[in-house]
Amino acid sequence: MNPPDFRLLTLLVVPLVAILCIIIGRFPARPTALLAAALNLVISVGLLCIYPATQGGYAYVMDYQWVNLQGLPPIHFHLGVDGISLPLVFLTGIVTLAAIAISPGNVRRSSEYYCYLLLMSLGAMGAFTSLDLFFFFIFHDFALIATFLLIGIWGAQNRQFASFQVTIYLMAGSLVLLTGLVALVMALPPSARTFDIVALQTYIIGDANNPAHPLSTSAQGPIFLLLLVGFGILVGLFPFHSWAPPGYASAPPAAAMLHAGILKKFAIYGMIRIAIPLLHDGFETWQSLILVLLIGNFLYAGFVTLAQKELPTMIGFSSIMHMGYLFLGVACWNTIGVTGAVVLMVAHGLSAALLFGLSGEITHRSGENRFAELGGLAQRAPLLAVLFSFASMASMGVPGLANFAGELMVFFGSFSAKPTLILFAAIAVYGTVLTAIFQLRAIKNVFYGAMPARYQPQPAAVTAGREEIVAAPGMTDVSSFAEHAPYVLLILASLVIGFMPFLLIHVVEPSVTLLPFISTK
Repeated sequence: MNPPDFRLLTLLVVPLVAILCIIIGRFPARPTALLAAALNLVISVGLLCIYPATQGGYAYVMDYQWVNLQGLPPIHFHLGVDGISLPLVFLTGIVTLAAIAISPGNVRRSSEYYCYLLLMSLGAMGAFTSLDLFFFFIFHDFALIATFLLIGIWGAQNRQFASFQVTIYLMAGSLVLLTGLVALVMALPPSARTFDIVALQTYIIGDANNPAHPLSTSAQGPIFLLLLVGFGILVGLFPFHSWAPPGYASAPPAAAMLHAGILKKFAIYGMIRIAIPLLHDGFETWQSLILVLLIGNFLYAGFVTLAQKELPTMIGFSSIMHMGYLFLGVACWNTIGVTGAVVLMVAHGLSAALLFGLSGEITHRSGENRFAELGGLAQRAPLLAVLFSFASMASMGVPGLANFAGELMVFFGSFSAKPTLILFAAIAVYGTVLTAIFQLRAIKNVFYGAMPARYQPQPAAVTAGREEIVAAPGMTDVSSFAEHAPYVLLILASLVIGFMPFLLIHVVEPSVTLLPFISTK
């Protein structure tokens, strides 16, 4: 047996130590959180660079038996990453650093605020590195608790209602998911029951040294449906999506960046890691339902996005729409489609974090988020206009940015899968047209539209026959390095993946080919 590798544990210890340092009050909150986030990003990039990608499979494994009581399936503190989860660890690191960097230093109750941001990052890191169902679930719920508190305490208007609605939806989704995970474990014979994902896969699917013991198709169907509904609520799969847009609109920008950019990928990751491999017959039974629901994400959410009159809710519905591409890539269950879904998870995380962060900047600096009250901002904040244009182009899937590579692979995966998926791929392609319409409209209205009258220069007085013009109250640009660096960091990451997608595909594809029942077509 190989000795335990503690490098992944470091990713969990760093934010935990930072939280403790902030709590005891001996260290300033924002610099401590920034240092922890930067350190975790460096570690995650280092692990990504030295990962043995060509062979795929799990690396940096640490397995410690945590609980082993009679009558209870053993619980292991089992950490490990492969080419599917490691890019999500990197995504967590870079979005966390950007989210903390854009947060103000003078926020009220700053110690609590930064502790909750770090707790969201810790929960995401734990969920993506855990190879035990117990910790996989618990880490994600820790992150959700921090999300509720950030919205309820530091949110914008209607924050109490939004926090309550998000709490009800996501807790309901978590309970349904927990029911499905427990049902999966309890469906096995008592001697085979375990929460360890690797052990479950070895028993259910088998390997070169162990025979397969798959659950019956009649047992797989209901369990897979529970997992689909649970994960679907958490990710915003139609029709379980209504919590997300108002929640994101009311959340502090940093919290929206972390949840939309990172935590929503938990459900897609769970489908790839747990639901489809372990319950493949159940997946094939309900695949048609998944594809039908995708139409709601593409068309219903797309047209609702077009009807929005406020920037944050438009971005929220846009994020819901793009979850359809991820589910479509997973529903293909072939190498190119699932690889594209993983690449798109990273790409969407970067673009969603950019859009929510910049939306918060616009709202904070202008005091408005309604399209009717915004306009002409390119004259007053040209750098902000450039950054938002880059974020919008990434969301649209413009070539040269990361989303394009992921979406293109999802389309190819759909067209090369079953003939029935061609229709849904065509609908997904039409969705890119809708995305271009509402993103370009947002750029036009916010930055190049007519400037509201209250912002236009007004004549003040006539002095010596000359009319003096007094500039209207305007908004400042993200001019300093500290203000625009977090957004530039996310844009650079998107550009690198967009121009050199093989860097990420080289890591992801070998691990995808090892997934059970995956088609190589």
